[in-house]
Amino acid sequence: MEYIAAPRPPESARPFTDLPALGDDRAALIVHRAPLSYLMLNRFPYNPGHLLAIPYREVSDLADLTAAEQADLMATIVFGEKLLRAVLRPDAFNIGFNLGRPAGGSIEHLHGHLVPRWSGDNNFMPVLGQTRILPQALTETWERLAAEAVKMTTAQ
Repeated sequence: MEYIAAPRPPESARPFTDLPALGDDRAALIVHRAPLSYLMLNRFPYNPGHLLAIPYREVSDLADLTAAEQADLMATIVFGEKLLRAVLRPDAFNIGFNLGRPAGGSIEHLHGHLVPRWSGDNNFMPVLGQTRILPQALTETWERLAAEAVKMTTAQ
């Protein structure tokens, strides 16, 4: 309820560019920053822990990334998978990109989805009932993931 009742950040035409510039990773739900990309919790998750892997530079297609950005984004996705395994212990993952509006892309700024999955989870709810299940507040999930991300980063 705290998440549902909380004031929403101002709408932005460029949220994936504006959020890292806020200077408040908790408010932006950014759990990890890499040199060329970052991980944040999806504000409208399909499952608990749904992360987005986003390059800092605004591009709309994978082919528009430099080789360094491609490598960094993939490393960020792998880091996100390890992070979710350590904190939430999912049984599986859906990891991918929606490139273009007809494919489900709602924001032009390229971003990958890391959706943790559990055997028997309720994945039909968002599709059929336009309902999302949030058993834990985003801020609580952010705290757990951000703390583990710091541990994992300093251990490298």
